[in-house]
Amino acid sequence: MAAESCHPRGLSWFARSCIPADPARHIAVPIPISAASTTKPPASDAEEESPISALPDELLLECLARVPRASLPALPAVCRRFAALLASEGFLHLRRAHGRLRPCLLAVSVSSAHFARALLQLQLGASSVPELDVAALPLPSLLHCAGSSSSSAFAHARAVALGRDVYLIGRGATLRVDALTGAARACAPTLFPRKKFAAAAVGGRIYVAGGSARTAAVEEYDPSVDAWRVVAEAPRRRYGCAGAGAGGVFYVAGGVAVSSGGDGSGGAATRAHACAGSVDALHVASGAWAWSARPRAVPGGGCVVGACGAGDGHLYVVASHAVDLSFWRWNGGVNRGGGGGGPCGWVALEAPPVPRGLVGLGMAVRVAMAGVGGDRVTAVVNATAVRGHNAAGGGALEGMVLVYDIGGGKWSRAPDLPPGFRRAACAAVEC
Repeated sequence: MAAESCHPRGLSWFARSCIPADPARHIAVPIPISAASTTKPPASDAEEESPISALPDELLLECLARVPRASLPALPAVCRRFAALLASEGFLHLRRAHGRLRPCLLAVSVSSAHFARALLQLQLGASSVPELDVAALPLPSLLHCAGSSSSSAFAHARAVALGRDVYLIGRGATLRVDALTGAARACAPTLFPRKKFAAAAVGGRIYVAGGSARTAAVEEYDPSVDAWRVVAEAPRRRYGCAGAGAGGVFYVAGGVAVSSGGDGSGGAATRAHACAGSVDALHVASGAWAWSARPRAVPGGGCVVGACGAGDGHLYVVASHAVDLSFWRWNGGVNRGGGGGGPCGWVALEAPPVPRGLVGLGMAVRVAMAGVGGDRVTAVVNATAVRGHNAAGGGALEGMVLVYDIGGGKWSRAPDLPPGFRRAACAAVEC
């Protein structure tokens, strides 16, 4: 638990973390010591005043903004003042002004025994190499209380970024994680338990849909009041779907059709196929669905296995076919009439460079996607053999990270996520 005030013994390591390691950049300045100070008896610990607590907030924020990212997770526990300053918008603005914020892909793995994050820093510039940093985070109280049930609650969690906070939305549980410090706390769970659902941020709020056979409700989360509410009913109940937000629209892509009870007809397979390769779109401002009668299908009959929105206002999806993957962008906006006039429509892009043999019959492919600003899309690819089948490519593929340059139209490979992050929830953050 954080102390009320800052202890002076913490100044030494804190100051060292703010000062560059190059001795040539330091200038020795003699500090005069008066005779009176040398003869004064030493003060007791109770009477000693902390040098840190004497600093004004503005100066302390300047120091905190220069601390290396690896040292940030421990700082909120120093004292409550540190925790408050680190959570302030001023800290974020100063850190950005000092050039210490970079676009990153954050992967969070949650279980009853550990709480860890893998941060892939995507450097700017063609010659720079992405950096991967893996660290354990303090186990939130929610996981201490839930015990082994937390492993199942967050087994297929979705990660949605709102500013510096990443919301991990699981089955009946939600965590808010500070991307900079790793501090986490429990938030209100969704109104309806969901698994393998669609989630995305639009206009500073979070929307979820699918993942339940009991309801078609679309829920909206307002972080300012920590509460969920139902805002719409989805035209199709999807399970195993992906969510994306772009241009004021919440997209629900892929998955299979589910219902509370079967009708005994042979149309179930047809509906499942229609959902697997199609996209629904909700206008958040009006609450109306575009293409409600007939969803937009991905060309080529593929099954959508990943989707995300980017800062350029477009939707990007990865579809799985019999032997390969395809990559598409929904060009233009959506309209209630469903017409495809003008520039609207699917645009084929360069396919993700997945090793041959890892996509095909008997293989289950999952792609966790995130838009990084308006110029890049990241895709974390996992491919495993379906139970009862042997992997044709010689094994499974876990945690392969691909980065798509929207301007250049090319994919590149980044460092793979480490073992243990196969089912990690991923989101793009500035860290």
